[in-house]
Amino acid sequence: MFEARFDSRGSRIRWTASGGSPGAGDAATVYVHGLGAASAAYHAHIAAHPALSARRSLFVDLPGHGISDRPQDFGYSLEEHADALSAALDGAGVRGADLVAHSMGGAVAIVLAHRRPDLVRRLVLTEANLDPLPPATAGSSVIASWPEDGFVHGGGFARVLEGVGPLWAATMRLTDPLALHRSACALVRGTHPTMRRMLMASTAERVFLQGELSGELPGARELAAAGVRVETVPGAGHTLMFDRPDAFVRAVAGSPF
Repeated sequence: MFEARFDSRGSRIRWTASGGSPGAGDAATVYVHGLGAASAAYHAHIAAHPALSARRSLFVDLPGHGISDRPQDFGYSLEEHADALSAALDGAGVRGADLVAHSMGGAVAIVLAHRRPDLVRRLVLTEANLDPLPPATAGSSVIASWPEDGFVHGGGFARVLEGVGPLWAATMRLTDPLALHRSACALVRGTHPTMRRMLMASTAERVFLQGELSGELPGARELAAAGVRVETVPGAGHTLMFDRPDAFVRAVAGSPF
């Protein structure tokens, strides 16, 4: 396990790693999880595939999630998450990484590529949040609809855990409730410029994966015109790495569908 400080109080962001050989300036594939998730739980089976196993892979848990620290006076905005992720990559000696990022992690990865383009060579985004104000049925909107105190201390966290299903609950229950709520509010609030605009303007190689079962990606043509490779994966929903790991591996490896 590895760690790096991400705030002035010495809070640590942590990650595990596999494959490759670490070194200053070494390239890596960096996996970033979504809201209420954890990187290794969602991505270790992908990195272990023979097509990817020789690569240096980092599984980073964002602040408040998984094995990382969960400071109570941290804002958990998308920008703050991105700065914490940059601290991890700086600490790992990584430049020009392939960021493989899911849902909220995709939004964080986009912000990181905007703020620190030296750290990112390629973005592989799985149903990343691109716009503020997700649909009311989205997990982030459901969590953000609670007042902070009601979610953290008034039973909201327990209610949400009961309703999200066993897969998401398995990692959500390891997430700090305050961090979860503030991160969800950050997704609802979005960024300026929006994550979509940052993605369209990025000079990194960009791939956006959309599960067929999740419906059509809004603005897909506009993204494609900006150089984003948009792929719809048959038979997959939001957790594409579990629904169609074969297609997910091909995307991370850079192979055609």
